Amino acid sequence: MSIDPDKINVILATDCGSTTTKAILIQKIDGHYRQTHRGEAPTTVEAPFEDVTMGVLNSVNEVAELAGRRLVDDNGRIISPAKGNEGCDVYISTSSAGGGLQMMVAGVVRKMTADSAERAALGAGAIVMDVISSNDKRKPHEQIQRIRQLRPDMILISGGVDGGTTTHVVELAELIAPAKPRPRLGGAYQLPVLYAGNIDARDAIKSTFDKDVDLKITENLRPTLERENLEPARDLIHDVFLEHVMAHAPGYNKLMSWTHAPIMPTPGAVGNILQEIAKREGINAVGVDIGGATTDVFSVFDETFNRTVSANLGMSYSISNVCTEATFPNILRWSHLAFDERSLRNRVKNKMVRPTTIPQTLEELVFEQCVAREALRLAYVQHKSFATTLRGVQQQRTIGDTFDQKTGGQSIVNNMKLDLLVASGGVLSHAPRLEQTAMMLIDAFEPEGITMLAKDSIFMMPHLGVLSQVHPAAAVEVFEKDCLIYLGTCIAPSGRGKAGKPCFSYTIDGDGVSESGDVMFGELELIRLEGRAQLVVQPARGFDAGAGSGKRVQREVRGGAVGVVLDGRGRPLVLPEDREQSRQAMQRWVRAMSLYPEAVAVGT
Repeated sequence: MSIDPDKINVILATDCGSTTTKAILIQKIDGHYRQTHRGEAPTTVEAPFEDVTMGVLNSVNEVAELAGRRLVDDNGRIISPAKGNEGCDVYISTSSAGGGLQMMVAGVVRKMTADSAERAALGAGAIVMDVISSNDKRKPHEQIQRIRQLRPDMILISGGVDGGTTTHVVELAELIAPAKPRPRLGGAYQLPVLYAGNIDARDAIKSTFDKDVDLKITENLRPTLERENLEPARDLIHDVFLEHVMAHAPGYNKLMSWTHAPIMPTPGAVGNILQEIAKREGINAVGVDIGGATTDVFSVFDETFNRTVSANLGMSYSISNVCTEATFPNILRWSHLAFDERSLRNRVKNKMVRPTTIPQTLEELVFEQCVAREALRLAYVQHKSFATTLRGVQQQRTIGDTFDQKTGGQSIVNNMKLDLLVASGGVLSHAPRLEQTAMMLIDAFEPEGITMLAKDSIFMMPHLGVLSQVHPAAAVEVFEKDCLIYLGTCIAPSGRGKAGKPCFSYTIDGDGVSESGDVMFGELELIRLEGRAQLVVQPARGFDAGAGSGKRVQREVRGGAVGVVLDGRGRPLVLPEDREQSRQAMQRWVRAMSLYPEAVAVGT
């Protein structure tokens, strides 16, 4: 619909999650957009209800009751446009109900066109079930068997540069067509197959697939080796998601008739708002959402967006996978308490049996946050390995590196260039103390230089992501004023040194704070600061705070609910291998950051 942003005063947004549907109300107050009320209700996409709108209306009615504003009419429809003290001007929604958007992607070369296809799918908010390529080391019959086993919502095929050979991408299509993949939503549903490869192969692709699939064609993902063109494919994925996937899900046809903008997959909406903020502020940003089964990492570096899904790294259903991949020694290095490994294994088994339980004791809380550090660290490692420059692109070289030519594939994620790190997900958002959230972020992501830390207050980012497609200014304003809780700023020069030797000196002045001093290597300090202050950092020799080795940095920094963290532990962060030495180091850092004071109410 065509919407005039100047006439939008009341905005209603919902996010239909796999278990809970969340609704928020945004209103224009004194010329500014603010999130005013929030409600939630169980999602009703499955039996016995099988109508997603029931959960939506339940959550909206809760908001209406809290706001004293009538939002649903007698016929069970959302009232729009707003008149007086009833209705809303805009209603928008995101969804990950029913497992969200699940895709299979295929490309000719795994590390080139198949990677581009995976980036397009992930950026659109999909879970990528598998990646098929001509060189993935599986035999054709194994690939066909895998395609038959999967039940994706859609398949994306890519391969070849425009004007290049068509043979390989057609062979890939000829592998998929006879496998006759079946869609997740049943036999009456025509499986969409999206082709985004060499334009010269389009006719051959059309003749390869029969009427059993709904073939859609868009621009090439890699028109040349040097250029990636993901937006047309992402847009097509969104369109097909609405036309096919959502249209066959219980109640979504009715929901789509209510909304003023297309329904978006929840992760795609989160990526949207992060990109909007990074673009408007001119910053590089990383966002993470850690859940019970998966961990999503989003990044925007130099206006390039990437998203990854670590499907086996989570805090409840996938906690055993985290423990297996990270190993207990790596998990326990983050604990200041002495744990018995056997009892911890029993804790993990109990969590697998009862995945929705939360920590009830200090020991349980500490262990869960240790596991979270490793889940986040591993997810970020995976993200950095995926968010790379284009492979196959020849780099400009000099005579000196003639014999050392690389073919692209370097990670574009650079912690020294990172300006904002945003956390969301239960273990981060609901930690008893915000200092714990900040410390988990710092330990897991190892930000370098000067980095601002924040968390999503009530997981509002999906709502604001879809709002950014309708009213970007309102989305950004609510994001900055109501969505984010600023934790503070981390100062962490990169480099290695010796314990007790200087890492950097600092001077901080402003908003009730005026301090200076030296931070020794291996130590942490916390300065409480709620507002802004001028900071001067002088790294010791061999350390870099963002301007180069040993060079002074002067910046305005923002405090927050935690303050300014002075991290002298160096980068990369290395903990002692000896368990007792590691525990003693953690005890110092726990005291410095006030992570677990005796007065904290654990498990509430």
